[in-house]
Amino acid sequence: MRRITILGSTGSIGVQALDVIAANPQLFEVVGLSAGTNRDLVSEQAARFGVEHVALGTDESVALVRDVEADVVLNGITGSVGLAPTLAALESGATLALANKESLIVGGDLVRDRARPGQIVPVDSEHSAIAQALRSGATGEVRRLVLTASGGPFRGRSRASLADVTPAEALAHPTWDMGLVVTTNSSTMVNKGLEVIEAHLLFDVDYDDIDVTVHPQSIVHSMVEFVDGSTIAQASPPDMRLPISLGLAWPDRVAGVGRPLDWTTASSWTFEPLDSEAFPAVDLAKQVGRAGGTYPAVFNAANEQAVLAFHEGRVGYLGILDTVSEVVERHEGGASTLEGVLEAERWARRQADALLAG
Repeated sequence: MRRITILGSTGSIGVQALDVIAANPQLFEVVGLSAGTNRDLVSEQAARFGVEHVALGTDESVALVRDVEADVVLNGITGSVGLAPTLAALESGATLALANKESLIVGGDLVRDRARPGQIVPVDSEHSAIAQALRSGATGEVRRLVLTASGGPFRGRSRASLADVTPAEALAHPTWDMGLVVTTNSSTMVNKGLEVIEAHLLFDVDYDDIDVTVHPQSIVHSMVEFVDGSTIAQASPPDMRLPISLGLAWPDRVAGVGRPLDWTTASSWTFEPLDSEAFPAVDLAKQVGRAGGTYPAVFNAANEQAVLAFHEGRVGYLGILDTVSEVVERHEGGASTLEGVLEAERWARRQADALLAG
């Protein structure tokens, strides 16, 4: 029986995690829940699962992690505000099931230095797929990681044709419903750029050996290429409950958590190269990742400001990446400490807001 604390329990990841736990009461016990502001829903969840320890907001979430003994802390918080809870979870000694990619990306070595080997289990479907595929060979046998991208709603479009994209169009993702910022990030490929940085930090693979391929069916969630020419892919229908269950039970699998593929019906899977001219976010993310330090925090924060401005009608679609690129260009680096990262984020938001104001 694993004791589970869920941070961000009222969001999509948290709600689906509770579904997994409810279906497997013999495997999991919820001992702590936290939410941002949705007091009513987290109270309902606590009553349903008999949870005594409930927190609201980031500071209370950090205290919850420190005070409640858990075997696994699932960080499903959205955004870089999840950094402090991630650090607290690692310091507690619990396994960190990480859905909050931003905390690893902006924290970088600050997070990695606090994690013991194997303590972080990725919950992103792409990184969960890679973690599963990596079990097929030794570290020295890995040649390349290949992250798959659905291509979002604008797959096949030229850069020029994206100039007049509307917020509603950017949110019309063909596969996933991930909230305003993440869904927009998927359309610009910023989300895939962030995942490339995350893959480097999680698996210690050089950026030159991390590729992105466009796979619109979203069945193959990512792949690992080995030195003998073999490529191991993880495939399943798109359903976040599978990677969530692995985050909670790793390295064990939870029976019946997802439906398998139907091999009795005809289907086609396609893979296409990423158009870096139309979608330059992945190349920019690799540049930022190589620079390290506080650059990823600046990249992420500037993007969040630009995305909000786009949805408020203050900048065009192509202006999102233009703004991020300009803020990254202006940055001169900073200390890789918690305060250094937070200050870099504040600086990036101010810079982005100034550019967006014209």
